Amino acid sequence: MKLGLNLAVFGDRDFAAALDRAAELHLDAIELNAESGDPFTPAATLLLPGRAARVRREVESRGLLISALGNHAEAQLIGGPHHQDSDRIHTGSAEQKVAFGKAKLLDTARAAAELGVETVIAFVGCADWSRYFPWPDPEGWERMVPEFVETWSPILDEFGRLGVRLAHEPHPKQLAHNLETAEVLTEALGHRPEWGFNLDPANLALAGVDPCAFVQHLGARVYHVHAKDLELVPHNLARSGWQAHGPWSRPDRGVRFRIPGWGDLPWRRLVTELQLAGYRGVLSIEHEDPAISRDEGVEKATDFLRGIVLREPPEERWW
Repeated sequence: MKLGLNLAVFGDRDFAAALDRAAELHLDAIELNAESGDPFTPAATLLLPGRAARVRREVESRGLLISALGNHAEAQLIGGPHHQDSDRIHTGSAEQKVAFGKAKLLDTARAAAELGVETVIAFVGCADWSRYFPWPDPEGWERMVPEFVETWSPILDEFGRLGVRLAHEPHPKQLAHNLETAEVLTEALGHRPEWGFNLDPANLALAGVDPCAFVQHLGARVYHVHAKDLELVPHNLARSGWQAHGPWSRPDRGVRFRIPGWGDLPWRRLVTELQLAGYRGVLSIEHEDPAISRDEGVEKATDFLRGIVLREPPEERWW
């Protein structure tokens, strides 16, 4: 396995400085975001003549590789919701939002192909995530699956033509938000190789799922991993529960995203399951911790993970 960083955390500086900081930390890889508003590498910019090659040279000159391109917000529009909550991403009718999301995600896939990057991380969206609860329609969630397959099959066809894989990130507000729903969608898509997952263990834990169980059952479909932790805050959890409203930085929220090692997730157990599942990719630090600064958070996360990341595959029994 390798150790990487979602470079969005250093969006307060220019691209060269952000890359320099990643290199100073002796990381192996960076993850780039390709949404329209990204300060570094929006897909439209990467598709300009010569731009992808220039970005790749800048990254590789520092001894780094690009583990994945991400497009979460714009891809969210493909599945929804299409009401006013997603107007901050793009305004218009449901049809206009879907068309916008598809165009931006496919631009991201094309940019990945230009960069020689095989994985695009994205959300798939969901018209109504609350349908996971069987009321008023006990089959409300299941009714969304055929439309999902109809919508995403041609998108995945194009990914396949480009030689790029889609790594969906299970998360509350996504059609696949736990192990069961991820398995259903994988089966519905016919287990096609363009479809897999970005394992964000904190997002899974937020939905009450043990990420180790996810790896054990769908490890061959884990195409990328976010290194992000989740803390359950007992003195807040009793009043707000897991799905508290309001900003993520709320100090009285029942759960908090943390840097690895500062939350409640079992990192050694998770790395072990990834190892046994044959994962040889990147653990990409995603710093969304409201209690720790950018630089200090990345430093502490890197120090913690460096001590447990497994660099070599397991050997046959020698004892």
